[in-house]
Amino acid sequence: MDKHAAPPLSRIVDVARRANVSTATVDRVLNRRPGVRPITQQRVLAAASELNYMPAEDLLAAMKPKPMRLLFLLPAGTNRFLATLGQLIAHSEARLAPFNIRCQVDYIKSFNAELLARRLWHYRDKVDGIAFMALEHPAIRETVDMLAERGVPTVTVISDILNARRVAYLGLDNRSTGRTAGYLIARFIGARPAKVAMIAGSLSYRAHEEREMGFLHVFEELFPLIKVVGLREGHDDADRNYRQTRMLLARHPDLAGIYNIGGAADGVGRALKEMNRARETVFVGHGLTSDTRSLLIDGTMDAVITQNQLHTMMNCIGIFDNLRAGRSAMHGIETPRSEIIFRENIPGSGVSA
Repeated sequence: MDKHAAPPLSRIVDVARRANVSTATVDRVLNRRPGVRPITQQRVLAAASELNYMPAEDLLAAMKPKPMRLLFLLPAGTNRFLATLGQLIAHSEARLAPFNIRCQVDYIKSFNAELLARRLWHYRDKVDGIAFMALEHPAIRETVDMLAERGVPTVTVISDILNARRVAYLGLDNRSTGRTAGYLIARFIGARPAKVAMIAGSLSYRAHEEREMGFLHVFEELFPLIKVVGLREGHDDADRNYRQTRMLLARHPDLAGIYNIGGAADGVGRALKEMNRARETVFVGHGLTSDTRSLLIDGTMDAVITQNQLHTMMNCIGIFDNLRAGRSAMHGIETPRSEIIFRENIPGSGVSA
């Protein structure tokens, strides 16, 4: 045998065997298609290099990372906090380009689990990671698991989903948040018999369900003189929140407090003002926005519980970057913290929170 003869050309099956993956995975990696974990990509590229499977220039092109394409899938509607988060993501494209990251935002009709599941699956071959606000529903869990099987990681933001293969949750401890809201309202009311009520976006969101639980428990444990008289769903819609608030006040003229669990606080505030109850009814809600800022300043709202939108976006990107680099999802990621904003400590209007 001529020891100077060229070595036999390696076949794709040889690369697959050496990398311990399928030939389909080798094909996806070498053609730079999504759906393969970073550590697997590295193994395939190393095997291809060792076997001289392709010309050096082609191998270098395959090794060069493609831009990481991320999708933020958010509920559409009048929730100003989510709308502001979406605007922040959309306006960050130029800042993220030097880091080889491409972000896009898509909006979907709120509270429709089947539609959300279809939209998640629609992006299965179009992005490298998806961050979304989850609904508790079997179709969502199944879709998240199928995306994980295809190597498309998902992160839940603001509201989580249990028993699904999402890689991380970025949001508040919502049970603790509900307890905090109840504690604030009770302290504002004082040690006397009183009635309070809640308006949720939808209990299909685990975040809203957990906030309700925390709110109820803190009164049972610490403030037994205060009675929680009702829970209504406003679907984060300002007009619906307005109608729900008017009905609550008509049924309970002595209502002393309202906890708006979701968004669209402006609807609640409008009803309180029209019925001359803005100064008499303690009002606590979520999300520092232009609307809640105004309601705090004029005294209609007493406190807003919020989280920093910029931190939420950057932590999502950090999680996906960790996964691309083969690190654990939460490496170096800080757990979101709640902030309580009153009229006297409102941050400057240029601060996103």
